[in-house]
Amino acid sequence: MIDTSPSREQARKTVLIHSPEIERYAYPDSSPFKTQRAVRTRSILLSMGLLNGPTATERPGEQASREELLALHSADYLDVLQKADAGHFELDFLSMGLGSEDCPVFSGMWDYSRLACGASLTGARLILSGDAQIAINFSGGFHHAMPDRASGFCYLNDVALACKLLADSGKRVCTIDLDVHHGDGVQAAFYSRSDVLTISMHESGKTLFPGTGFEDEVGSGPGEGFCANVPLPVGTYDGAYRLAFEEAVEPLARAYRPDMLVVELGMDGLAGDPLAHLNLTNNVFAFILQRLLSFRIPILATGGGGYHTEHTSRGWALCFSVLSGQEEPSSDPEAGLDGSEWHGGLRDRALLSHGGQRQRVDEELEATLERLRAGILSFHGL
Repeated sequence: MIDTSPSREQARKTVLIHSPEIERYAYPDSSPFKTQRAVRTRSILLSMGLLNGPTATERPGEQASREELLALHSADYLDVLQKADAGHFELDFLSMGLGSEDCPVFSGMWDYSRLACGASLTGARLILSGDAQIAINFSGGFHHAMPDRASGFCYLNDVALACKLLADSGKRVCTIDLDVHHGDGVQAAFYSRSDVLTISMHESGKTLFPGTGFEDEVGSGPGEGFCANVPLPVGTYDGAYRLAFEEAVEPLARAYRPDMLVVELGMDGLAGDPLAHLNLTNNVFAFILQRLLSFRIPILATGGGGYHTEHTSRGWALCFSVLSGQEEPSSDPEAGLDGSEWHGGLRDRALLSHGGQRQRVDEELEATLERLRAGILSFHGL
């Protein structure tokens, strides 16, 4: 049961899932996707003492097995992906999304993807066993991968696999995707199921990949009413983002009464990200996580997008500090932030200007919220 009353700060057993082995792998240098973001985040956490507290610990994940991957992905796709990793060309490459600019073929992609999936599955199992209340895998968040196709830097879908494991264990799961790109792969995996409520806040598909995630995508068959999308206009700022969360996302999540939350923490909505057009600071993610903690149910959090490495790593470190109840414990605001352009601790400075877009953003967002009130929100009696 969700406790909606204000809560005092409580100790939460928080586990960072990170395998040293995963640090050996990287996408080609030309790719904007940098696996080093998770390594950089861990370095910040260690230097600030955030992994040395009584409630925050670290453990390695286990590499996902083929059998575990088959819970979502097709055998043919896994075969081709493994062959591609070994350098064997197949005609099915292109039809399965491989060899594209977003999903290049490179040595190590098979093992890297299995480690990323295994870490999220490890986190889910720790939560199911009661060994963690909060589990975090910053090397995860590959929400675009489909059962038989790679997409958007994603080869295997750790988020959907973890949600499926939790749901198949009898839990009601709500997944909240905060990545700037629509979580189309996770949505597709549960579009006809009611035991996983998928909610995605993202830049509108009218202006950003993958071109999906509109208000009328609400699920089908038994899953109708259990898929929600909040498309956001270009230039969305912290205040507008908070409003969308408070007016649509949080009420839906509470009405569903989940047993577990799975949160995709893409940081590509931050101002200055080279692949998107929102104008957020990491403060808004800290706010949302505090609200989600008030549900008082376990949370599995993953990484996701974020193509400014320093901003993404600092944002994730802030998220970890909030989730583990240790926000800003260091008296030195520059601890662990050598080379950062901002020396105010983990939180971003406030953005005082919204490029003259605030009125337009507010108007477009209100129109979106009206469509949601008439659709998915009314379905749940909200």
